[in-house]
Amino acid sequence: MEAIKPKFGRIIATVVVIILLLVGVVGYVGWYNFFREVPTYYESPEEHWKYGSIGAEKPEGVPYWIWMVLPRVFPDKLPGPGGYASLGAVWEEGKELPIGFTKKTIGFPRVGVNCAVCHTGTVRTDPKDKPTFILAAPTTRFNGQAYVRFLFDAANDPRFTADTILDEIKYNYDLSLFDRLLYRFIIIPVTKKALLKQEETYTWMNGRPDWGPGRTDMNPFKLRVLKLADDGSIGTTDVMALWNQKAHEGFLRHTDGLNTTLVESALAGALATGASRDSIDLESLQRIQDWLMELPPPKYPFDIDRTLASQGQKIFTNECATCHAFGQPRTGQVIPAVEVGTDRNRTDHWTQEAADAFNEYAANYTWDFNNFRASDGYVALALDGVWARAPYLHNGSIPSLQDLLENPEKRPSVFYRGYDVYDTEKVGFVSDGTQAEKVGFKYDTSVQGNSNQGHVYGTELPSEDKKALIEYLKTL
Repeated sequence: MEAIKPKFGRIIATVVVIILLLVGVVGYVGWYNFFREVPTYYESPEEHWKYGSIGAEKPEGVPYWIWMVLPRVFPDKLPGPGGYASLGAVWEEGKELPIGFTKKTIGFPRVGVNCAVCHTGTVRTDPKDKPTFILAAPTTRFNGQAYVRFLFDAANDPRFTADTILDEIKYNYDLSLFDRLLYRFIIIPVTKKALLKQEETYTWMNGRPDWGPGRTDMNPFKLRVLKLADDGSIGTTDVMALWNQKAHEGFLRHTDGLNTTLVESALAGALATGASRDSIDLESLQRIQDWLMELPPPKYPFDIDRTLASQGQKIFTNECATCHAFGQPRTGQVIPAVEVGTDRNRTDHWTQEAADAFNEYAANYTWDFNNFRASDGYVALALDGVWARAPYLHNGSIPSLQDLLENPEKRPSVFYRGYDVYDTEKVGFVSDGTQAEKVGFKYDTSVQGNSNQGHVYGTELPSEDKKALIEYLKTL
């Protein structure tokens, strides 16, 4: 009996060791395939801007191979041919992903988005031309709302199955047997479930006017991030330009001045792309901010009549400089909506309750918010690079500078945005005609939140002075 006990003890010890090894192996395999993070780094600040992660892939990223094949599986869910390009995503030749889309391995490759997806413009002189990219400009073409709706529509479709998606992946890549099993039994079902759950946090969109390309909304912050009660308000706003930030220091941020700092606006932007408090990449955001501080505004790419522009500079000084020139008292500050007369929906939407909730959102983190505020109007922007910011006003309701200087009753009541061919006469993107209607989003100024009224400054100038003023604005 005495001999049996040590032998039995050795057996128990061996079994325990084997179990621990198995647990360790299973744990490692699980970590490696689902949680292992592989850092991404781009030496060039421009490449980092276009493709660098800011922390959105873990909370809301789409598995890379699923993301790649969704347009082929669900072309009927897209507005037209071209896959993600039909939603306004823009590619550089030879690149794997569109500008503003990121790829990061967290267990497996995932696709997220970063700031550049909404802040990269394009411009062409002719429909046959290749687009020129304008970094840190408001996006000319990308429709973020249509993009998330496409993902949700795909997830709701009965074709979103492992069989269908794996068959499509085979056309691009031969997954290993192990990866096929992971995709079949875990990654594809979990992705479908996650998209359907995410869709529940976007149901508010069904009760608001569509944004269209180049616009966004603050409701995702109020309802998805802060989880405030839905008050039915419309927070639609045009995407803003982000260049030349050193010259913009001290200016209020966002179209309605709801924050005073670039740092907090960048953090809020990362949350808007899908990052969470825990996943947000602070080092990446700092690189972006440092780059934006020095990035010059884009130069007007077409001919300028310098003599006429010189005449227009005097008109600008007399008529516009107080609110729109650097160093002037109202530039970068909020002008009350009652004074400027533009659509009130956005400024009424952002309440002190929302600002207070945002300032408490990251109270226990190494970073936090302290400077969100309510607003009663809209920021008078400095006009550096103004030619590339069309359409105009905080809600993008006026397609060109020429239209902006018209009395409100003469401004277009319906136009199309999302077409990136430039109109050098009106100074804005082409917004009517067959091609603009074909690829663009119909913007109706009678829709709530889309009013083109107000900002009547300069509308009574003689036509010769208007022409000279616009010529000068091209030089900024």
